[in-house]
Amino acid sequence: MTRRLSRRGVLAAGPGLAAAPGAAGAASPDTPPQPTGPERRLRIISPERLEAEARAVLPPASYDFIAGGAGAELTARANRAALDAATITPRVLTGAAGAQPDLSLSLLGAALRHPVLVAPMGLHGLAHPRGEVATAEGAAAAGALFIPAMVATRSLEEVAAAMGPAAPRWFQLYVPRDRGITLDLAARARAAGYGALVITVNAPVAAAFRERDLANGFAVPPALTSGNDRPGYAHALVGSTDAGLRWADIEWLAARAGLPIVLKGILAAGDARRAVAAGAAGIIVSSHGGRQFDGAPAAFAALPRCVAAVEGRIPVLMDSGIRRGVDAMKAIAAGADAVCLGRPVWWGLTLGGAPGVQSVLDRVVAELATALRLAGCASLAEVTGELLAGG
Repeated sequence: MTRRLSRRGVLAAGPGLAAAPGAAGAASPDTPPQPTGPERRLRIISPERLEAEARAVLPPASYDFIAGGAGAELTARANRAALDAATITPRVLTGAAGAQPDLSLSLLGAALRHPVLVAPMGLHGLAHPRGEVATAEGAAAAGALFIPAMVATRSLEEVAAAMGPAAPRWFQLYVPRDRGITLDLAARARAAGYGALVITVNAPVAAAFRERDLANGFAVPPALTSGNDRPGYAHALVGSTDAGLRWADIEWLAARAGLPIVLKGILAAGDARRAVAAGAAGIIVSSHGGRQFDGAPAAFAALPRCVAAVEGRIPVLMDSGIRRGVDAMKAIAAGADAVCLGRPVWWGLTLGGAPGVQSVLDRVVAELATALRLAGCASLAEVTGELLAGG
C-alpha cells in the first residue's frame, strides 16, 4: 500500500482505512481488515530511539499530534521528570534473581499475565492503516489488557473480534450529553466482552491550545474518528462530551452501566475518595499525558496521595510518562496496581503494526521482570514503598 499525505500532513487512508466503520462507503463491521501497512517485529534499543524512528516516517503534523502536549507542555515534561527523579533501592541476597518473577495479578475479575496495560488513545489510524485493530492484535499477543477509546478509527466490536474472546479489555468513553447514547455504548461494550468502562473525567472540554497543532494547522480527518458512531445516534461522538458532568452522573452511570466503572484522570486525594463514594470500581491517576491541563502535577507525584485516599478499597492504576519497565516498577512501588502505556505503543504501531505493538509491550514487560530480579523481588507483592524510601 502507498501512504498518501494530505495537505495538512495527516496520514491519508489507504485500503482498510479509507472508509472507517460508520463512515460513508465503509465496509461492514464483518469485513476482515486489509493487510496493509508495516507488519513486523521490532528490534528496540530504547524508547527514545523508537520514537525517533517513528518520527522519521510519520507526517510531521501527525507526529506532533501524538507526541505533543497542551500549552507549553510543562505537565508533559513533569510526568517524565517525576519518574526520572525517583529511585529504587535494590535488596541483595534475597534469592529472587534465581527465577523469573511472578508478574501476574487480578484486576476487576480479569486474570492478567502482567501489570502493563495499553492506555486509551484515540485515532490509531493516524499511525497505521489498520488502526485499533492492529493495536488490539498486538496487545492480545503480548497478554496486555487493551483499553480502546471511544473516539476511534475502528469500532469497539472490531477491536473485540481482533483480540479474541479470552483477551482482557476495557472500553473508554467520554460521557456523551445524550444519556441514551451513553447507555447504548455501555450495552455494546458488554455484548462485545469488555470487562469495564473507563470514564475519562479530566477532559470536559478540548485542550484548544496545543501549540504544536496550532502551528501545524492540524485537523483530524472525520473518517478517523467515526468508528463507534452509529446511524441511530442523534449526533456524532466527536464533540459530544458532557462538559457539565458531575459526581451524581457517575453514580447514575455506575448504577446502570452493567459494567464496573473506572475513572481516569484523578489527581486529587479528595477526588479519589469521591470516586469510591460514587461507586467507581477503580481509578487511573493520570494527567492525560500532559495533553489537557498544562500546569497539573505529574501523575507519579499525585499517585501516593490518591493511593492513600482510597485505603485499598479499589484498585489504583497510573498512566502519563511510563516509558520503561523500571517506570512501571516505580509506580507499583508507589502504590499502583498496574500502569497504562501510551505513546510507546503508538510508535510501535507506526513502525510495525500488530507485531510492533507486541514488540513494545514485550520489551517493557521484560524490563519490568529484570528490574524486579535486580531489586531482589520475587513478585509484584514485594514491590513496596520501602524500595522507594531506601529503608
